[in-house]
Amino acid sequence: MKIIGFAYIDGHTEMVLKGDSSLLNGRKPMFVPDWTHDLRFTPCIVLRVCRLGKNIAARFGSRYYDAVAPGADFVAHDVLQNARTNRHSWLHATGFDFSLSVGEFGTDTEYQWSLVHTAGTETPIRTGEWVISPDEAIHCVSEVMTIRQGDLIYIQQKMDAHIVSTNEILRAVANQEEKLYCKIK
Repeated sequence: MKIIGFAYIDGHTEMVLKGDSSLLNGRKPMFVPDWTHDLRFTPCIVLRVCRLGKNIAARFGSRYYDAVAPGADFVAHDVLQNARTNRHSWLHATGFDFSLSVGEFGTDTEYQWSLVHTAGTETPIRTGEWVISPDEAIHCVSEVMTIRQGDLIYIQQKMDAHIVSTNEILRAVANQEEKLYCKIK
């Protein structure tokens, strides 16, 4: 299984690869790594690839994924700032274990995001547009590598990352059903 993402970095859309150990699902908590003091997340959607494909035209992209889930892409922002001078820090900041929380798969693509703070107050998160359309994402990935059933492609929203703290809860809701629940520990 491959995890390929499209992230909004320094005003540009970049293709990012993550290892399968970066996947966090099933309402498991996200433990803040002890080597970062500035953990941030960006809301994203996650496409589940359902068939084999190479060099897929964007107009056929929707045929290659069968479900969508809300996701949260976590980045160690303080480590990322050093990545401009130290190339191995880039992977350290973005591809660490459990750095991509994935919610429940379904057909919904519109989610209401919120962050529940330690004091119990819930703050809605204003979301932006996707950095690339799902069909275009399938096209771009399949130009570079073959996509296979079970691969995941995540697409960030074009927005600044949100700072998270321990004991906060990240939620995504669609049609009054909670699709993503991730407690930060």
